[in-house]
Amino acid sequence: MKQILCLSNEPWSSSPGRTQQLIARLKDTQILYFSPFAGRNDRFAGPKGRQVRPNVTAYSLPPLPLHLQERYGALFRLERRRLGRFVADRAARHRFREPLLWTTNPEHVHLLDDLDYGGLVYDCDRDWEDLPPAWEGSLAQAADVVFAASPLLKQRLAPCSSNIALLPNGVNFPLFSSPDSSPRPRTHGPVLGWEGTIWEDLDLEPLLYAARMRPDWTFLLVGRQEDNPLLPRLRRLENVILAGPKPLSELPEWLHRCDVFLNFVREDRPYEDVVASRLYEYLSTGKPVVSMLWPDQVERFPDVVYAAYDDQEFLTLCQHALTEAPGFVSQRRRSHAAAAAWPRRAAEVARILGMAGLL
Repeated sequence: MKQILCLSNEPWSSSPGRTQQLIARLKDTQILYFSPFAGRNDRFAGPKGRQVRPNVTAYSLPPLPLHLQERYGALFRLERRRLGRFVADRAARHRFREPLLWTTNPEHVHLLDDLDYGGLVYDCDRDWEDLPPAWEGSLAQAADVVFAASPLLKQRLAPCSSNIALLPNGVNFPLFSSPDSSPRPRTHGPVLGWEGTIWEDLDLEPLLYAARMRPDWTFLLVGRQEDNPLLPRLRRLENVILAGPKPLSELPEWLHRCDVFLNFVREDRPYEDVVASRLYEYLSTGKPVVSMLWPDQVERFPDVVYAAYDDQEFLTLCQHALTEAPGFVSQRRRSHAAAAAWPRRAAEVARILGMAGLL
């Protein structure tokens, strides 16, 4: 049985993210899963961790001093060594010997010297522009295999590694593709929906424009809300519903209330080309999707997604999407989503790691 030490960016959850979706599907493995300290109520904190599956034990790393940067020199290195020793001690207690080390953050490069591992994977699913580029470069250079979630990420890491594989995000296809049999609540007109975190920098201007121009439409936003400057104005509109975050098990029901799905850009990420799992969830339903893009951006799924570049075009395409013939391209949308199902992504990971002699 292969042993895997996983250093993740997010805690083990009933609403799993990319890392959990991938490694939990690798067969015949024993996994120690480490994530950053999540505060006073962190259920994985402490020396014993928690067994979340028969083959998976989850731990939280010890908390670090706030704003501890590399410029602090000796203190920075001391704290990183403390984290490394914590992971190494838990690995020894579980009798891990030269496991596969799975990393997800450039900061993990500082733990490598304190860990005993037989192979190294770096899974890059975002642009770490707030961290020194040398960290990610060193981690990618040391890794036996690098996975990149988008073509631009792969291109950026290419000078640091000759063994990079493109591995886009995925989706729980059976969960989101199953038709919802529950009765739909009454709403005012058609429902256009967004699912996901409403980030502070999420550009909601197209939504505000459309909601004001079409008071006969209902706009449903499901997800956690940050301090976005347009939220106060949206809350004052009677045709905008801010439903807040929902458990993964309830998300399909909420999505099936929508006639059209919406996708927006984040203002501080004009060059990001990572396809969010949210888009694959939309496509799983087979329903129309209208997506905002940057001026020079090209839509990854032009055959099944309506691409808008300004507020007026966004409104026009929403109107077109609402009048789309039933079943027009719904099966093609589902086919795109089915190809991105997490079991397929995990099978590709297993194949690549097997060819590299790491699994």
